[in-house]
Amino acid sequence: MIKRALPVTREADFSAWYQAVISEADLAEESGVRGCMVIRPWGYGIWERIQRLLDDRIKATGHENCYFPLFIPLSYFEKEAEHVDGFAKEMAVVTHHRLKADGYGRLIPDPDAKLEEPLVVRPTSEMVIGAAFARWVQSWRDLPVLINQWANVVRWEMRTRMFLRTSEFLWQEGHTAHATPQEARDETLKMLEVYRDFAEECLGVHVIAGEKPENERFPGAVATYSIEAMMQDGKALQAGTSHFLGTNFASAQNIRFQNAGGEFELCNTTSWGVSTRMIGAVIMVHGDDDGLRVPPMIAPWQVVIVPMLRDVPEDAAIVEYCKSLQAELAKQSALGEPIRALLDLKPAKAATKRWGWVKKGAPIVIEVGGRDMAGGNVTVIRRDRLYREDGKLDSIATPRDAFVSDVSGMLAEVQATLHVESMNRVKGNIVPANDFAAVEEHFADGVKNPGWVDVRWSKPTGAVLDKVVERLKALKLTIRNAPMGQTGCDDGACIFTGEPAVERILIGRAY
Repeated sequence: MIKRALPVTREADFSAWYQAVISEADLAEESGVRGCMVIRPWGYGIWERIQRLLDDRIKATGHENCYFPLFIPLSYFEKEAEHVDGFAKEMAVVTHHRLKADGYGRLIPDPDAKLEEPLVVRPTSEMVIGAAFARWVQSWRDLPVLINQWANVVRWEMRTRMFLRTSEFLWQEGHTAHATPQEARDETLKMLEVYRDFAEECLGVHVIAGEKPENERFPGAVATYSIEAMMQDGKALQAGTSHFLGTNFASAQNIRFQNAGGEFELCNTTSWGVSTRMIGAVIMVHGDDDGLRVPPMIAPWQVVIVPMLRDVPEDAAIVEYCKSLQAELAKQSALGEPIRALLDLKPAKAATKRWGWVKKGAPIVIEVGGRDMAGGNVTVIRRDRLYREDGKLDSIATPRDAFVSDVSGMLAEVQATLHVESMNRVKGNIVPANDFAAVEEHFADGVKNPGWVDVRWSKPTGAVLDKVVERLKALKLTIRNAPMGQTGCDDGACIFTGEPAVERILIGRAY
């Protein structure tokens, strides 16, 4: 039997396993404030890699980075009724600008320091950025406006889970203004494709891109699109969204431009974003019973060198051998970038350090002992295939020169292997259901990791849609999206309304 590095397995308790991965991999920890987390260096290093790779893609599409304030006047939100209603229960509000001692050793808000207008701690930036757009846009020559910001946001959550649903999280949010609805729609779908491609290529996470139903739209949006990822327990995770806002926000905030004919028109706007929730997706898509497995493209360190030291004179030579190996690796490239190699010289036993990096999910771990050095070898452990068929650790003594020559291809293999595993999981766990009874049977109590169902849909709205949502809610199900690229629906009726189907949608349980 294989002895696993984590105290709990995915099969025994997926939720507890998820928390164990975060703890054992040193990704994050509790902060002392409910719903807020301390992101530790390895976890933040993964986020920095996500930032760098995605930021390059965002800038390649013509967007520029900027920054807007954390505090937003409440009156800005009140201009767009649907938007403020959608976020009202999640807003953190600042009402005073000073504290004072109460005479009993405590601090309280100073009644004389009450703000003239409450300030909302940024839950999203449509309103404050819209106010800026109204100042910046005067003529058709000022369009399009294409901006992005990397920031933190606060949405007061009652039920929190690290990386998946926290009161404060990190993200990027893009905001654009356009002259025509078609330009804005094109922008919305272009950025959705940027997210889809990024998730597949960099995170190794297979996702389904599609349009959300009316009830799942961003507050105030005309249309919302998402990328949906499937976790190992069969649940869906919304990993990114892109919103076509039409003229709703422009009308509320007077974002107008004078067209070439001298007439004034409202701009059409968009917004789109992904967050640290992507790290949660990486954990639940790629992790195993020994911890995290990080795709090489987003790994802070792709190769970790662990010298096997014994407090003997020979140690100095082993360290020098490892340093020269690290220097050689740094000259190599993999997946379009120089290889990131770390020499771990922390004062701990080699086995302890090895398993620490296994739990963190470093793609390749190299062990070097006296015998390796004498033979001109390194011992290689690949995180995507940790064990042999007999259950023993798959550590292979390899000539050093051969490893240096092969490491680029090896990292590409690890990246591809994780992506293929994710793709196969999604493709193998989406099944069609021709009526609601089949949906009920598929998600019956006791069915483990049921995945998603694909059903016919007439795209109902209003009260009819509300009834559908309630029916699904009773089974703890939600509509994920209507996948992109559909050319129509085969003959058949919507499983909810009996009306002719116009498209197919995915239904599942979700985080």
